[in-house]
Amino acid sequence: MSTLHFGSALLPSGWADDVQVVVADGTITKVTAGTAPGADDERHQLAIPGIASLHSHAFQRGMAGLAETRGNTADTFWTWRETMYRFALEMTPEDTEAVATLLYVEMLEQGYTRVGEFHYLHHDHDGTPYANPAEMATRIARAAEVTGIGLTLLPSFYAHGSFGGAAPHAGQRRFICSIDQFAKLIAATEVAVRELPGANVGIAPHSLRAVTPDELTAIIPLAEGRPVHIHAAEQIREVEECIAWSGRRPVEWLLEHAPVDRRWCLIHATHTTATEIAALARSGAVAGLCPITEASLGDGIFPTREFLDAGGRFGVGTDSNVLVGVADELRQLEYGQRLKHRERNVLSGGPGISTGRALFDAAMAGGARALAQPIVGLQPGARADIVTLDTTHPSLGGRSRDTVLDGWIFAAGSGAVACVWAGGNKVVEGGHHRLRQKARDAFNSTVRRLIA
Repeated sequence: MSTLHFGSALLPSGWADDVQVVVADGTITKVTAGTAPGADDERHQLAIPGIASLHSHAFQRGMAGLAETRGNTADTFWTWRETMYRFALEMTPEDTEAVATLLYVEMLEQGYTRVGEFHYLHHDHDGTPYANPAEMATRIARAAEVTGIGLTLLPSFYAHGSFGGAAPHAGQRRFICSIDQFAKLIAATEVAVRELPGANVGIAPHSLRAVTPDELTAIIPLAEGRPVHIHAAEQIREVEECIAWSGRRPVEWLLEHAPVDRRWCLIHATHTTATEIAALARSGAVAGLCPITEASLGDGIFPTREFLDAGGRFGVGTDSNVLVGVADELRQLEYGQRLKHRERNVLSGGPGISTGRALFDAAMAGGARALAQPIVGLQPGARADIVTLDTTHPSLGGRSRDTVLDGWIFAAGSGAVACVWAGGNKVVEGGHHRLRQKARDAFNSTVRRLIA
């Protein structure tokens, strides 16, 4: 058991002063506000809950920055994808573990304490399943275990190259599963995370491009009430091809033909109509927004204000992991809306409300729903995921409560996260994860070889 004391802390009920938090077996057991620190309490100035990156492709951290040279044709998501395929085809299980380990170190250093790993790099280089169908998933679980980050592992079902059951691309061979193979993969993944505290498993039909309606119907029962994540409407071309195939837009098709509810997370949903936005909000599903990746890939801007006005929920994800940071995603989300609407503080929700606080609260709640975490935040029963901010940082100095969040998200850049507890274990201190150098060394050795 350990006891922490914070001069100020963001609780579910709002900010409170002189907060004592008791942690046992990785869980918060008691929270008391307005109390003086005990003699043995570990003391810090300001604490907030850790939040989730609800959508990550860990292996792509290794190729960050490698697709920034323009080719001879228009450079789009579709040309970026070819670079991604080439990189994915080279990776061994050991490479995947090394890359994921550094990524999770970086996530924790930036304030993420859980990751939703949308995992589709399954098989050996030639597409042959490993003897353990969850060999690659096991490597992801190991990376989560050694770094301490909470894990929701979402094995992806990927069977086709485009709508209507088109044959897969050669570069996709490491992703492809039959329904039977996917069922075995899910079972093996459950074994892989069985001893990992707080870990859970969902399923991720990759997209309507990669899954036929019959296959979607067949695999949904494998979720058994757990999270279901799917890419949808990320690109205009995807929308156009979906209409040509079905007469419906991707989100429209899903809402009409799939059992979309609060268990579901639609990743991106960038190109949606007002009718789709209203229906998606009513469904209870979470919009999984990845603003940095969506900007990097030229996807477009999700109609976030309209979705929130309709009662929708969102969380944020790091997706391609080209840049990792809670503040970075939330800032990019708001700035995209500012550019779209040519206004400021678009997502604050109303006059007098801190935009940083509104973004943080919404992303924490949406990420928790998308990853099936019923209790989050600084309250009894929640996993002890706690982040302290450095109130001496130039962008945080002299600020308190919501203005600290505003300073962190919109002004601090980097270096504002001081300490992080994940599942009750202090894994980041002074802004550095305990495995930072070891993880960097292994990552650098791996990536140098892959690039060569």
